[in-house]
Formats: sequence, structure tokens, C-alpha cells
Amino acid sequence: MGVIPVDWKAKSLDSIAAVTSGKRLPLGYLVGEKVTPYPYIRVTDMRPGGLVTEDIKYVPVEAYPAISRYRIFKEDLFISVAGSLGIVGKIPVKLDGANLTENANRISEIKCDRDYLLYVLMSPVVQDVINSTQTIGAQPKLALTRIRNFVIPLPPTLDEQHAITTALSDMDALLDGLDRLIAKKRAIKQATMQQLLTGQTRLPGFSGEWEVKRLGELGIFLKGTGIRKDEAQSGVLPCVRYGELYTHHDDIIRLFNSYISREVAESAIRIKKGDILFAGSGETKEEIGKCAAFVDEIEAYAGGDVVILRPIGVNSVFMGYCCNTPAVTRQKSSLGQGDAVVHISANALSSIEVYLPDTSEQTAIATILSDMDAEITTLEIRRTKTSALKQAMMQELLTGRTRLV
Repeated sequence: MGVIPVDWKAKSLDSIAAVTSGKRLPLGYLVGEKVTPYPYIRVTDMRPGGLVTEDIKYVPVEAYPAISRYRIFKEDLFISVAGSLGIVGKIPVKLDGANLTENANRISEIKCDRDYLLYVLMSPVVQDVINSTQTIGAQPKLALTRIRNFVIPLPPTLDEQHAITTALSDMDALLDGLDRLIAKKRAIKQATMQQLLTGQTRLPGFSGEWEVKRLGELGIFLKGTGIRKDEAQSGVLPCVRYGELYTHHDDIIRLFNSYISREVAESAIRIKKGDILFAGSGETKEEIGKCAAFVDEIEAYAGGDVVILRPIGVNSVFMGYCCNTPAVTRQKSSLGQGDAVVHISANALSSIEVYLPDTSEQTAIATILSDMDAEITTLEIRRTKTSALKQAMMQELLTGRTRLV
């Protein structure tokens, strides 16, 4: 916890609150979808700060008497103690009095500002302790006695505790607002893609007929070569590995996550501006062949299981968006081969049909979608910086380094 102000107290959690365990259902009973008066809160429902309530399960009426004492209320906090450890949050009013899983503890009879305690339990002051003291086994666990012994840095007055929670709550509200705005912008982009990439909506000044083309008619296909995991950070030359097309690159390659040495690059395939990179392997047919366009004038390389389309006479940014649309994704899914690991070949990709306007309309559509992506990226950067600022504020305010009253 470090040094705290002389007028603050370092108190164990069990000296300012009661910590009790939840309870599993009696043998032979399971929670289910059938709605009863007895909702049941599981760790899978928990998120930092609160609960996701869309998939709440219920205790059968006949099982309730055996666990009726293990309930949690809207004035309490929960903390997960098995599986995903240390998730702390509040109970929404509509789940007041719900039963609590045995994999979480109830924190009740709280003798300080409840939201202040919530922020402390969510902060590195406690989370670092959880990470260092969890029981290691088949499933990580957090012992009840350890939770009761958590050290809580406590300002001397409720006014100061409340001032801290107000400042941090304002940051949470700002983050929530950014999350909603980002989600809204993404939804607008998806709707715009659906309209523009299918020709349902035409941009002003364009009226020509669209054509159906196979990818094999638009250029040549190449195959990336293997770059081992231990080689992916061996140098300074950027590369794209197939798994990163699922996890890091959406439609357009903007940033790189892997960098190889000159020696590794000598046996790899160099990609060129305008190339479309497809993931040649994946876990499911529904996602196989996710792709992104490479649009920079820099030296970069493709790893193994990357299928490269080097197009001619089309706008590559447009193609990056187009080849991830539902109509194209369905075709890729139907061509995937395998079960545990799904593959799609260059030959299969070459047979996929796309719907194309002339290049000037492709460019106009690509510009609109790129601008929308740039706006979303700006908001995401702002959200990341705001989150970092909140973490810094927590570190300052919850240890008394910065005082608000």
C-alpha cells in the first residue's frame, strides 16, 4: 500500500465490513432458464463494477430453502473468489436479494463509503495482493481469510471518501460515454458498409452498372512463408502473421505487431502496397479467410498461412472492406476445409465472387469508410488515454498522495 497520510487509517477489510461466502445449489439441482422468484448470480455474470444481467439464471423453487440464507443485496458488494478472481462490483436494484454463487463472497455491513471501498478493491492496492496470494491448483481460488485481511487505506471522514468516489465516478461516466459513442460510430459504419458496398445506396454523381467479378480475375495469388513465433520479434522489419488478421487488423493494416530480422526476411514473402492479405487458417469456417489491405509504401513481409492477392486495376482499400462483407464471408465459409483447424486455399479464394463498381466509385466509397475508421480510431485513442488517466488518479487518490479535502 505504501505510505499514507498520518490521519488516514490502514484497516483490515473485516474491521469495516462483514465478508461471507455464497452457496452452491443442493446436490441434484441446477440453475436454469425457467424464471422463478430466486435469481442466482454466477461469476460469469460479473464484470468490474457490476453485473451483466442479460443471461441471469434462476434457482428452482424446490431448491431455494436450502440456500435461502446465502443472498446478496443492493447495498452490498460482491467479489469473485474462484476462476476469474477479484471481480468486484455492486448489485443492481432488480437483483436485490438474489442468491450468490459459492465462487463469490458477499461484502456487507459496510462502515465506510461503499463506492470508496469498491474503488479500493478494484485498484492495484488490492488487485496486486490478489494476484500474488491466490491459491494455485486446478482452479485458482481466493481464501475467505485472505479477503478478510485485505488492508484498506481509509480517509478519516466520509466527506473525503465521498469526494474521492465522486472524482473517480466522473471518470467512469466519461469512459462510459466514450464507449457508447464508439459503439454508435461502429454501428453507423457497419450500416454504411452494408449500403455502399452492395450498391443499395449510390453516392452522388455515380450511376454506372456494377459488375460481378471473381477474385481470380482481379490479380494473382501468392502464399506467405513460415515465420516462427520466436522469430516474430527478432528485428525491425514489420510483418503480418495469419493470426493477427483475426486479432489486430480490421479491413486495413494500420499498425504492425510483429517485426522480423533481415535474416528471417530473406526467406519470407515481401508484400507490396495494394496487396490483400487473407488468413489461410482459422478455428472456424465462419471466420476463415478474414482479410486486410496493405496500403503503405514500406518494406513489410507476410508469414505462413497468409494468402496474398496482388490485385490489378481495383482500389485496394475498397477491396479490404469488400472482402469482409457478409456476402463474401459466406462464400469463404462454404469453401473452408477441415474441422479442428480450418483452411482456405488460394484456389478456393480465387473463385469467390465480388460486386464491383468502377474504380472511381470504389475510391469514393473507400474514402468515406476510411474517414469513418479514422474517427473511430481517434475516439479509441482518447478512450485509452482517459482510462490511463483514471488509473493514475486512483493511484494518487486512494493512497492519499493527492488530497481533495
